[in-house]
Amino acid sequence: MDNRSELYQLAAQFLRQLEERGEAFLLLENINLADYPGAQAAAPEAGKAPEAVKPGPELSGQPRPGESLEAFGARIASCTRCRLHESRTKFVFGAGHPGADMLFIGEGPGAEEDRQGLPFVGRSGQLLTKIIASIGFTREEIYIANMVKCRPPGNRDPRPEEIEECNGYLLTQLELIKPKVIVTLGRFSAGYFHGSPGAAMRDLRGQIGEFHGVKVVSTYHPAALLRNSNWKRGCWEDMLLARKVYDQAGGRASSGAVYRPGN
Repeated sequence: MDNRSELYQLAAQFLRQLEERGEAFLLLENINLADYPGAQAAAPEAGKAPEAVKPGPELSGQPRPGESLEAFGARIASCTRCRLHESRTKFVFGAGHPGADMLFIGEGPGAEEDRQGLPFVGRSGQLLTKIIASIGFTREEIYIANMVKCRPPGNRDPRPEEIEECNGYLLTQLELIKPKVIVTLGRFSAGYFHGSPGAAMRDLRGQIGEFHGVKVVSTYHPAALLRNSNWKRGCWEDMLLARKVYDQAGGRASSGAVYRPGN
């Protein structure tokens, strides 16, 4: 066997292995497979659209043994699981205490979050900081994340397939943080964690749910509160419930006190 034939066979074997793993060979469209005898078997069928790029082992939703939350976030920051990556500026993994007992989960990054790579840093983020402080916490004492890690164009709602592609990352965050209480922000995260996709917020507020053994309390998204101030009282009631559940679950003491109007 001459050297060229051996190279052809190695190339064909490599392409077949990629295909078996469900991975796309990004340079395949620039290669004339007719020049590589034996490699045609690994090529896409004529007229068949190439499959979407799938994440390889480096973008797995599973943490490596002993991997920290920060290291996991850095490793998946180049994710291309869904099309949201095409328009993002920065991947928004999350921020806060990596071992927080209270975890806030919104829906998706907005424009300012996309620019800075941090969750809830725009106007709604400023309001969330006040909401968190009202039950005795600083942002450094809790953790904040979103259902999807890249900004949906035009701040539209995340689509079911986008939430599904980010789901593994979110579950790993829960596994690594190990919170005692989850506070969802907005109807998409509320529906997911209460197991009632599409349900209205009025049907999910005031309930104490459970997700993988963690208590769940839901409230309005801060952006919704900026649009409708009449919901702020309801949000306050939700946060008092979240703090009560947190204390009952044995959450660590906060640096501040729960705000009581008129005290």
